[in-house]
Amino acid sequence: MISTKTRPVVAAGNAMKAVVQDRYGTADVLRLKEVGKPVVGDGQVLVRVKAAGVDRGVWHMMAGRPYLMRIAGFGLRAPKNPTVGMDLAGIVEATGNNVTRFQPGDEVFGIGKAAFAGYALAREDKLAPKPENLTFEQSAAVGISGSTALQALRDHGRVKPGQNVLIIGASGGVGTFAVQIAKAFGARVTGVCSTAKVDMVRSIGADHVIDYTREDFADGDQRYDLILDIGGNAKLPRLRRALSPEGTLVIVGGEGGGPWFGGIDRQLRTMIMSAFVHQKLTTFIYNENHEDLIVLGGLIESGKLTPVIDRTYPLAEAPEAIRYLQQGHVRGKVVLTVG
Repeated sequence: MISTKTRPVVAAGNAMKAVVQDRYGTADVLRLKEVGKPVVGDGQVLVRVKAAGVDRGVWHMMAGRPYLMRIAGFGLRAPKNPTVGMDLAGIVEATGNNVTRFQPGDEVFGIGKAAFAGYALAREDKLAPKPENLTFEQSAAVGISGSTALQALRDHGRVKPGQNVLIIGASGGVGTFAVQIAKAFGARVTGVCSTAKVDMVRSIGADHVIDYTREDFADGDQRYDLILDIGGNAKLPRLRRALSPEGTLVIVGGEGGGPWFGGIDRQLRTMIMSAFVHQKLTTFIYNENHEDLIVLGGLIESGKLTPVIDRTYPLAEAPEAIRYLQQGHVRGKVVLTVG
């Protein structure tokens, strides 16, 4: 648990608790500190945070890895933004000038800045109304992972009804959304995961599940129209063996690789190779936007999509939440409860 023995530095009425870091490193660099409540600006929404999602992006920012991130502007020796977290769900506290979609009291979810805190700022175009059939904890799990899965399948994979879709890393945060969204789009879905997670992946709608500890998805006769590789460890030739001659491979995220580039070099090789083969090999960086959050909210309210929550932790136990995420045992998402 984070130590809370910090001296107040702001007036009580403007103070809040936030998880901060002043250097890169392991989860031990995180601490709970009393800081000033953020001030809402033009086009922004101040959200009283009820829950915040924990994902690999939080770990990358905490660790400052791959190192290319630091050169790209996140801070060479220490993070420029000391407060962590992006996924959130909560209640609108105040709105800035030119905000038209929301008003104080609205329940919202989406993507903000410094979400591991009592209050956080978000742009109006990165929030959406909270689905009525979800808790705040469930809603906080949706923003980044749900948007990534939706864009991977719809925009870059061009998934169609009846296609055979392979999702590698089907049990994780993005993967559990991808399985359900692919099914909602009418695809036949095969998920790849470890033995302990097979039943869960099947329970969220996968037509077939491959336990990668016992079976190689690329050694069978099955070829797939679309492969989403969220796992990040498979070599490109192996992925292409499992892909139909005119199929599409989408590399989701950049896990794995060395400390400098992570999986970015693999993504670049994928795009270069795509120019010389008939198969479409691609990757992308997800786009944070209000429209996709609305689509996800619609799928959730129609019963076609439900966030999978493995564990919740109180805000003060953010380091424990990230350590659990790093262990690789998570089924779906980890969430912090805040308000």
